[in-house]
Amino acid sequence: MKERDSESFESLSQVLPNTSNSARMIQMSMANSGSAAPAPAGQDHLYRSKWLLDCPEPPSPWQELKTQVKESYLTKAKKFKSLRKQPLPKRILFILQAVFPIFGWCRNYKLTMFKNDLMAGLTLASLCIPQSIGYATLAKLDPQYGLYTSVVPPLIYALMGTSREIAIGPVAVVSLLVSSMLQKLIDPETDPLGYKKLVLTTTFFAGIFQASFGIFRLGFLVDFLSHAAIVGFMGGAAIVIGLQQLKGLLGITNFTTNTDIVSVLRAVWRSCHQQWSPHTFILGCSFLSFILITRFIGKKNKKLFWLPAIAPLISVVVSTLMVFLTKADEHGVKTVKHIKGGLNPISINDLEFNTPHLGHIAKIGLIVAIVALTEAIAVGRSFAGIKGYRLDGNKEMVAIGFMNVIGSFTSCYAATGSFSRTAVNFAAGCETAMSNIVMAVTVFVALECLTRLLYYTPIAILASIILSALPGLIDIDEAIHIWKIDKLDFLALIGAFFGVLFGSVEIGLLVAVVISFAKIILISIRPGIETLGRMPGTDTFADTDQYPMSVKTPGVLIFRVKSALLCFANASSIEERIMGWIRQEEEGDENTKSNAKRIILFVVLDMSNLINVDTSGITALVELHNNLIQNGVELVIVNPKWTVIHKLNQTKFISKIGGKVYLTIGEAVDACFGLKV
Repeated sequence: MKERDSESFESLSQVLPNTSNSARMIQMSMANSGSAAPAPAGQDHLYRSKWLLDCPEPPSPWQELKTQVKESYLTKAKKFKSLRKQPLPKRILFILQAVFPIFGWCRNYKLTMFKNDLMAGLTLASLCIPQSIGYATLAKLDPQYGLYTSVVPPLIYALMGTSREIAIGPVAVVSLLVSSMLQKLIDPETDPLGYKKLVLTTTFFAGIFQASFGIFRLGFLVDFLSHAAIVGFMGGAAIVIGLQQLKGLLGITNFTTNTDIVSVLRAVWRSCHQQWSPHTFILGCSFLSFILITRFIGKKNKKLFWLPAIAPLISVVVSTLMVFLTKADEHGVKTVKHIKGGLNPISINDLEFNTPHLGHIAKIGLIVAIVALTEAIAVGRSFAGIKGYRLDGNKEMVAIGFMNVIGSFTSCYAATGSFSRTAVNFAAGCETAMSNIVMAVTVFVALECLTRLLYYTPIAILASIILSALPGLIDIDEAIHIWKIDKLDFLALIGAFFGVLFGSVEIGLLVAVVISFAKIILISIRPGIETLGRMPGTDTFADTDQYPMSVKTPGVLIFRVKSALLCFANASSIEERIMGWIRQEEEGDENTKSNAKRIILFVVLDMSNLINVDTSGITALVELHNNLIQNGVELVIVNPKWTVIHKLNQTKFISKIGGKVYLTIGEAVDACFGLKV
């Protein structure tokens, strides 16, 4: 050992600069201010290492949870305490504004704003009425339930929501979720009343979950579905929805209840060889082309934004007149027939809590809640960012939750924010959530007065309207962007896409969540480690692979653990890589031009990235220390986090390495130099 010391001391003393001058000046200033006693000259790093070794015990997980909860509600509690000094009317107004944001923005509401909201609301209703009828049929419900869902939920959201642009109502993906999962419990064809009760109960549970996420600040649960997973899920769901609309577009009577692409294509192929209606197909394709052409014109000329918005309504009116005048319903063209009009009927008694399927319904409600919240908050934040205001995520969850709970009491199924209708609302110049109120009132008027006129509306037109809305759900450009940026994110996207396409909606969501979790775990615990060198002319140490100009310190190998956790999954691998690197340095690297051998006296392990360490990680550190000692190398630790240093102290590991723990790599290198002096 003495020979190794004498061989390396000369080169070590030439390279290592003295980095303790600035630290000594800071410490002297602290001593002058009475903050701490000055350290003995030349032992600054030893003095500062005591800060690490003598730190208090870190808070337990239970204490951290209590602190987070207290901080979450402390601000609100202070606000309510300050209200006690205010007069009663101001207190009432403050509480009303906190629960119902409409009391805040309506105080500054002007006539010019109402004109914009009126135009936006009417434009929105012209798109919403035909889409709502179509989405209700997608959810295996009677058409009026789609219209019901476009009346009560938008009114509740206008009272409680914080987004000015979001358009509330039924959407394609949620409608597919509801029908694909609930029809496995009850067949909507044989027992439509029982199926309707399950849909309303699912909507109730979805609302309860959504409101709970907001009240208890559990919004992070929604983030388990990453952006990439949502892009893949939406794309797969759009294709599945489109294939299912072939039933209405072709006039097929018997169709599969499965949602995977193989089953749907097989059903279409069989039906094409048996019975299908050419008249229905021609009618549907004609109006689908018309809607898509108007959408293309609207994108080319922004002033004609209203044209694609009213195109579905024009299609419904014209096709209904055509069927009525030509009596096409007598020649195989299927129509909507009776739509029950009037105000939403009360449906509290239709909620099923005594059913044997209650557990399944709650599970489906949770899935619907998460998907609906993810879509609504993503849409709301997108347009809030354009307008330059902040969207309160927790209030959004509470608002969407309450609107679905109340909706389940008034014959509505799960509603959320629609991207296509929100884009129309934004383009129409909406100012506030008043556009949702205007839309809801317009749909209610249609329920009261116009439902009888929809008797001859062809089913193929509803299929065309749904098909025309699907291209907006398939974001190929975003998928390409994700591929370029992050391959693991793209894997989650592909998993969700093919899971929905070839499996089911549940399988697609499950695959997306599993891949997202696997990515988090892989990033957190992968056995990443990097060698560090000093950047020329600085006291900064950086990765030698990223910065080839960095200089390695003679006699010292500096490593940084890149993982956030040192645990059973990566501890042994990290230990083996460090020992392998030492052998490689001492034997000479065959891959470099110079095969000069280096004598390693110290291994400096930078733990600044480590958040936590388990018993397997500590065992691996002990084994690493023992192996290094056998090779005449000493282990030095740098900047361990609070929890890490506490656990290392509890296991007596710090005493085993002689207390060689330092705040910075520079101090650790200076200490190594001092030890050899």
